[in-house]
Amino acid sequence: MYKFGCFQLDPSEHQLLRDGRTVALTPKTFDLLVFLVSHQGRLVTKDQILAAVWPESFVEEGNLTVSVSALRKALGERPGEQQFIDTVPKKGYRFTAPVTEVESSVGLEPANGARSSADPSGLTPVQEQRGKAELSRAEATGLKTEHPSDVNSPPEVSEPERHPPLETAKAPASDTRQVVVASILMVAAIAAFVVLYRARHAAATPAAPRRLAVLPFQNLAHDPASDFLGFSLADAIINRLAYVNALTIRPSYAVQKYRGEIPDIQQVARSLSVDALLTGSFIREGDNLRVSYQLVDVAGNRILRQGTVDVKYQNLLAVQDDVSAQVISALALTLSPAEAENLRTQQAISPLAYGYYLRGVDLYSRGDFPLAIKMLEKSIEIYPDYALTWAHLGRAYTASASFNFGGAELYSKAQGAYERAMLLQPTLTLARIYMANLLTDTGKARQAVPLLREALRTNPNLAEAHWELGYAYRYGGMLSESVGECKRARELDPSVKLTSSAINAYLYLGDYDSFLRSLPAANDSAYIEFYWGFALYHMHQWEKAAATLDHAYELDSAMLQTQVGKALSYHIRHDDQNGLKLLNAAETKIKQRAVGDPEAAYKLAQAYAELGDTPSALEIFRHSVENGFFPYAYFVNDPLMNNVRPQPGFQSALEVARERSDSFRSLFQVQ
Repeated sequence: MYKFGCFQLDPSEHQLLRDGRTVALTPKTFDLLVFLVSHQGRLVTKDQILAAVWPESFVEEGNLTVSVSALRKALGERPGEQQFIDTVPKKGYRFTAPVTEVESSVGLEPANGARSSADPSGLTPVQEQRGKAELSRAEATGLKTEHPSDVNSPPEVSEPERHPPLETAKAPASDTRQVVVASILMVAAIAAFVVLYRARHAAATPAAPRRLAVLPFQNLAHDPASDFLGFSLADAIINRLAYVNALTIRPSYAVQKYRGEIPDIQQVARSLSVDALLTGSFIREGDNLRVSYQLVDVAGNRILRQGTVDVKYQNLLAVQDDVSAQVISALALTLSPAEAENLRTQQAISPLAYGYYLRGVDLYSRGDFPLAIKMLEKSIEIYPDYALTWAHLGRAYTASASFNFGGAELYSKAQGAYERAMLLQPTLTLARIYMANLLTDTGKARQAVPLLREALRTNPNLAEAHWELGYAYRYGGMLSESVGECKRARELDPSVKLTSSAINAYLYLGDYDSFLRSLPAANDSAYIEFYWGFALYHMHQWEKAAATLDHAYELDSAMLQTQVGKALSYHIRHDDQNGLKLLNAAETKIKQRAVGDPEAAYKLAQAYAELGDTPSALEIFRHSVENGFFPYAYFVNDPLMNNVRPQPGFQSALEVARERSDSFRSLFQVQ
């Protein structure tokens, strides 16, 4: 056993005591401490440590850095101190505190189940005081503060209650011995079987990824000028952790509804289907920013890690780096070399440009696309080499082009922005997913599929990538495969159902019941309301369909889909004249501004067909096929196009769709 300072370290018992109280450490952090202490006073290189602590794993230095940081905090070192562990730049580490070796049976004080008096997060007294408001809120929710390694600590077992022995018939001594021996052998055999079964089962079944959500941070000062930080800081941490395959992290759009709320931990976790939540708060005072956070293990109702980050406002990037590292450490995640490299590599950006970037991210989440574009363009004007700014600017261009009839010029700008982002940071998965969405929207699903497959090869747990792949497959006519990818996205992240319209391939396959079940609950989203009405229209529930389509139009009369829905509502009420006026105006706007994805345009063709304008329906049908929307199996059986089938030219357009769909399938179908 080793003694240093107020600590006693017993490797054989896998125990570290501080003044007789147990200090919780993860297994690898404990092994690291033993290795450093056993080489007290000597420099040990990073390679030597990696070989000793991770002998059967190929890991990057990022794992070591995280473990050393966790060990410093457990030992009570404050930032900048090297009381126990001395860092030798570019070389390794040296344990510098005096160490005394003693017999393991001497001086070991019983822990008696006592907890360490030190905060397991390693907070200094000053930080603890500053985080008091956050901790009080945690106590109010009934959470227990624990270190992640406490999860594996054995529970305290009280001495069993003693009762007088029952009177039993006494067996002969020899028979008793035989029974005892037989019982022991049987128990041993069963135990051996259980151990072997569990070992084999564990080896065959990989650990499921941890499911994490990062909620928008609370603005404790309620300062409107700084309010944008709540969502955008959470988004920055989400983007940082998206590289970790051992995490399935909920995307920003899934958590934005919790902006400004004090969350009910259990309720939010159930809604987002996660087992861990990162919550936090911030307060800005002039040039100083203080961010407090806590990582909660939901199932165990305990805090795994909590802390406070004090930075100058000009150093906002440090927040996402520090908090992300703490999450990885607290969840005991093992990083691959590529993941460690991505997390270690932090692109530079000027503080002023980063501030504009964060404002742009927040404005996009609020649906103010034009102002988001202005903020992101200003950020790029100041610092043009930050990949994430280009990725988010491309997304804002795309949204403005799609939903606000922004014109073909914005689509072109969006593609250029995504290409610049991937050039600056080839590993930026976010840019690949956004780019793929744009390509599909503009009829280039063939180019979108390889981007998405590459993203999923890097991280197969990206729900958004699976959803976008299902979207691209739908355009190309791979309808069953589209359903499979969209279902996989929702398995990984049930919140996809809350933020995406539907699994449209069900509709195209004629499976209306499954299509309805795939829809989010009716709400105040015009897009989702339209799809409810559109499904009811297919099922000939005319009155419900008309009322729902009218409501969608009331929510947003500028959207192409809601205009189509309103025209169908006019048709239900035998007012085709007003319906056709609405369709003609929408078609004119699409042609003038060269906007509207080909799938949305096909809905315009369907409405024309239902209202009796078959020439216009045929023209737009051809336009959709030529511009990249060609699910042939859907076209063959679509009941809304029955009026157009006898028209000259329909069969030739249908044949073009068949050829393009067959070519797409032969290119991308997985054997």
